[in-house]
Amino acid sequence: MAFFSIKDTVKALKDGTCTSASLVKESIDTFEKDKASKIPLNAFLEMYSDALTKAEAADKEIADAKAAGKIDELFAERPLLGVPFAVKDNISVKGQRLTCASKILEGYVAPYNATVINRLEAKGAIPLGRCNQDEFAMGSSTEYSCYGATRNPINREYVSGGSSGGPAAAVSANQALFGLGTETGGSVRLPASYCGIYGLKTTYGVLSRWGVVAYGSSLDQVGLLAHTPDDIAKTLSCMAGVDMYDDTSADLKDADKLASLEAFSDAEIAKLKFAIPKQFLETKGQSDDVTAVFNSVQDWLKSKGAKIDVVDLPVLDASIASYYVIALAEAASNLSRFDGIRYGRRVDTGDGYDELYVHTRSEGFGPEVKRRIVIGNYVLSEQFSGDTYKKGMTVRAKIQAAMAKLYESYDVVLCPVCPTPAFKLGQKVDSPLEMYLSDLYTTFVNLARITSISVPAGKTSEANGSMPIGIQFAAAMFEEAKILRLAQSWENDHPGCGIPLK
Repeated sequence: MAFFSIKDTVKALKDGTCTSASLVKESIDTFEKDKASKIPLNAFLEMYSDALTKAEAADKEIADAKAAGKIDELFAERPLLGVPFAVKDNISVKGQRLTCASKILEGYVAPYNATVINRLEAKGAIPLGRCNQDEFAMGSSTEYSCYGATRNPINREYVSGGSSGGPAAAVSANQALFGLGTETGGSVRLPASYCGIYGLKTTYGVLSRWGVVAYGSSLDQVGLLAHTPDDIAKTLSCMAGVDMYDDTSADLKDADKLASLEAFSDAEIAKLKFAIPKQFLETKGQSDDVTAVFNSVQDWLKSKGAKIDVVDLPVLDASIASYYVIALAEAASNLSRFDGIRYGRRVDTGDGYDELYVHTRSEGFGPEVKRRIVIGNYVLSEQFSGDTYKKGMTVRAKIQAAMAKLYESYDVVLCPVCPTPAFKLGQKVDSPLEMYLSDLYTTFVNLARITSISVPAGKTSEANGSMPIGIQFAAAMFEEAKILRLAQSWENDHPGCGIPLK
């Protein structure tokens, strides 16, 4: 795309330097050209058929407002007018296919918009197309998709991360200005780190989950992917808040102020206190490149006068185990509705409902989803539910309490997003345990229901492919403004770090 930020795009739309239709056409042309290439990126699965029509309507709205001398008033009311965005394949867009990258939902068309889509469209944004993901958001590399893997735009031999690898790759490759993803244990921050862009995990409830296909209901959250913190702040301000259709939704205080994000001054950063969990410093298997980038971020903060302490949080050692017990139990429960009777794929051998159910799910689900359903049902089985699931919930409560206590003394938790940078396609796909450990530094955020942002902080050495590395700033619940302002300070000192491909 000619413009890499919403701010620059909106300015061009107002000035007449470009049109919304030209932006959409450029994305469609890029998608079609890439799809026909020898090694397709496979970020977008399809472009929505009405995207261009919506863009042309936005252009007319802009032209009419300019003619009436009310262009500023128009964009004050609809700040994202004409801006196209990518949508993960588990978020409902009315009249468009929604498959969660699974054969079991083949041909399913969403009958309504998710709340986040409604709110973005109300502000003028245009859903551009459906993006790839790990099947039912279960994975860390976007290799568990019935459509095939999404590749990393920086180097197509590598994974894009998961499960929101599709929208992350689309934004990184400049096929969309921003993207909507979802995460249950790091599925926005991880691909953001691997693809060299910013990725925000919001506080649980800040963005409505109405119209988002559930994986682990107590952990799931819509997240945002973009080239700058300012872009994330603008879109977040348009979507945040209570939704009558989602009882878990919550208001974000002063969300409207995010529409014009101000970076922290050096003096403000100097007043912040950062905590680094000791448990993450003792991790075996963290790459030297990640350690070097993490140290460079600490040096940047110290140069601003910030105070950084190493803190001991022993309960974090159990975060991965607790997360997978809870997530897989909830996944098994949520996915029980996909039975071949109500909607989606139906494989009927004529041998009765039991066989219909078995054949539909056996042929419809991929191996990773089956694995998680089996483990989840095992956890929930009568003889183990009291001993396993309840222990997982007990650990979660302790993590929430420990993090709440920590934020009484500290402003931000500082840690890597992942122990390693992006790995090569196929490297971990047959090693589930190794894949699960990709979430080692991210799951505590989801368990504690706090907010965190992945910041593109550096790259691996040239010998290791110069692949992006993300570092995360995690803050207490509803402190999105704090970490976004901090991230913007980083962006101001490292301009363009979230635009890996220019």
